Amino acid sequence: MNPVVGLDVAKGESQVQMFLDKKMPYKNSVKIQHTVEGLEELHAYLLDLERKTGLKPPVVLESTGHYHAPVVQFLEAQEYIVIIVNPLVSYRAKSSNLRKTKTDAIDAYHLGELYYKEDLEPQKKRGIQLLNLRHLTRQHENMTGIMVQTKLQFQAILDQVFPEYKGVYGDLYAEISLRTLQSFPTSESVLKAGVEEIAQFIDKHCKARSFNWAYERAEDLIAAAERNPFQSTLYQSLLVSLNMYIDLLQAYRQQLSTLEREMDQLAAQLEEYELIQSLPGIGEKIAATILSEIGEIERFNHPKKLVAFAGLDPSVFESGRFKGTKNHITKRGSARLRHTLYTAVRCSIRDSRKKKTTDETIARNKRLRSFYDLKRDEGKPYKVAVIACANKLLHWIYAILKTKTPFQETIK
Repeated sequence: MNPVVGLDVAKGESQVQMFLDKKMPYKNSVKIQHTVEGLEELHAYLLDLERKTGLKPPVVLESTGHYHAPVVQFLEAQEYIVIIVNPLVSYRAKSSNLRKTKTDAIDAYHLGELYYKEDLEPQKKRGIQLLNLRHLTRQHENMTGIMVQTKLQFQAILDQVFPEYKGVYGDLYAEISLRTLQSFPTSESVLKAGVEEIAQFIDKHCKARSFNWAYERAEDLIAAAERNPFQSTLYQSLLVSLNMYIDLLQAYRQQLSTLEREMDQLAAQLEEYELIQSLPGIGEKIAATILSEIGEIERFNHPKKLVAFAGLDPSVFESGRFKGTKNHITKRGSARLRHTLYTAVRCSIRDSRKKKTTDETIARNKRLRSFYDLKRDEGKPYKVAVIACANKLLHWIYAILKTKTPFQETIK
């Protein structure tokens, strides 16, 4: 016998279908909850199948984001083989049936059947460190997105209260800039306080700078207040919103600092973290994200499989005598890995100098820049050339992680 269990996972519950062998379902499909009692019930079903066949059955389930996490953790603790299937693969198997039916019980049945049709590989356990790093990098990305939206909303309010304030400090979102705006949010409050009081305030809250610098900022703030078209604010609600957004920005900055500190401490424990950073143009955040999204490199026995995992492999369309020539990348893999590689390429191929003294481009990664220029000379559009570079970069990353040797820059 060749037993298997198909598990259709949903939020908080799963549908279970057991098989003794191919086309031999065992008992009726049942639903279990993702609770301690429900998981113990699932274990009882598995033990029953194990006693019936004399073999410990593997469990096939579909990747569902985080919904399958408690089930996988429980099954691995009980030492069951877990096979997590890409939703695209399971969808293709379900679509092969002429009848259009969709229920949890049928989906669980199809997952069991898929085990006998396809050569499925069991999930290789990722290290706890890599999973923790992935959670931190994804949370950092989410928090950064929220902060960007908050900045846009903050600027919209500032444009209605004190638009001239934007030129007072070099960085509008610096700690001292937000503190100053929170204490002197309108032209009326700035002019009422005067240069001396504002300079004293800036000097008190920015110890890294001299009093002369604080005095210059105070003078700039007075000048901005005199130019401001809104000499008085009629809508108190705008000031309430402005103060709220400043509090949010300060809180988000603190949370991002905490996440970055945790990411650095965790990533520093991984040998691969330093190896990936040997690629010019890849810094700490990009390296941590790439490493956490790839996971254990042993999961891939060929660089093309890693490229497919990132969704950077070209799609192919042929039918009869027709052969498609304009084929896009599949975009079927990890979107976060793909976007991070795109950013890494842009950082690697651009000029590394602050001031351009010659027409020559001195890129951070000369080998990648040379490949990019070659693609552009062939007439490739910018994005097509960058994607080709991302594909090349991922091949280098695969080689670095497999051989555990740093990147060697050969072009001078």
